[in-house]
Amino acid sequence: MRAACAARTPLVIRGGGSKDFYGNPCKGEPLDVTSCRGVVSYDPSELVITVAAGTPLMEVEQTLAAAHQYLAFEPPVHNEHATIGGAIATGLSGPRRPWTGPARDFVLGVDCINGRGERLKFGGQVIKNVAGYDVSRLLTGSLGTLGVILDVSLKVLPQAETEISLIADMPLDRARKFIQDWSGRPVPISGACYYQGNLRIRLSGYESAVMHTATVMGLTPEENTSFWQQLRHQSLDLFTTGGPLWRISLPVTATAPEDFQLMDWGGALYWSKTDMPAERLRDRVKSLGGHATLYRDNGLNVPRFQPLDNGLLALHQRLKAALDPSGILNRGRMYSEF
Repeated sequence: MRAACAARTPLVIRGGGSKDFYGNPCKGEPLDVTSCRGVVSYDPSELVITVAAGTPLMEVEQTLAAAHQYLAFEPPVHNEHATIGGAIATGLSGPRRPWTGPARDFVLGVDCINGRGERLKFGGQVIKNVAGYDVSRLLTGSLGTLGVILDVSLKVLPQAETEISLIADMPLDRARKFIQDWSGRPVPISGACYYQGNLRIRLSGYESAVMHTATVMGLTPEENTSFWQQLRHQSLDLFTTGGPLWRISLPVTATAPEDFQLMDWGGALYWSKTDMPAERLRDRVKSLGGHATLYRDNGLNVPRFQPLDNGLLALHQRLKAALDPSGILNRGRMYSEF
């Protein structure tokens, strides 16, 4: 890192490579971090695990499952090579996100190397540990443009006592109203999506609360609950077949975008394989208060992320200049400017 900084040599940070498709292509010398692996510390009674960034996600989840705990933000595991560092660097969260929080809410501390070749520690291993800027959460979702994560401390949660899936065939407008009505109540919802004409609700928690809510909702219990794992790990046909795939984030009260195939997060996230031109789609989504990310391009040559307005772009550039002044880390991965 110091040699690259001195020579201003661009570096492409790479772990398991399972998320190479995400973000804009960037060129540079590869920096393999997979040798940085293993559980640094884990005390189940404290609900905190510290793990090296190159550790496979499957290994982390197996360690937690042995103590009946889990990563509540449900990061997608695209294959056996996916790492915990990649999960934090991309900041991707699964269907449980609206009810438990995004990946950044579970990051307590990070040990990293910035673009100056300096080793820095932010946060710690307890929940109330931050004074000043919370840089550990800032690194979450930055796609390696601000620093190379060495290890990360995460808050984990106990596994639910009971979990069931409910399903109902209904039109979109009725499904959205159903979700909005129930989301404001104190019920154990852990997933709400709409796919192929079906509303699916997942309930997780104490058995008495889950079974009571299921009865009152009046939806049909689904015997095969593998759908939620397929949705989390993005193994449904929607994610694996050809064609550009858009990830559209919107306020839950906004009008549904045109030509979407799946609605998740209770109406805050849509997945779409639309033929609409990128600029028109992004203008439409922006007018609704959201943004559109080209998740998988499949040959569509447009910027992956929605362009930032001038004020927000300037803030991003200042952060980049502070942590990676020579611009050597994953150059161009998020935006052409950094």
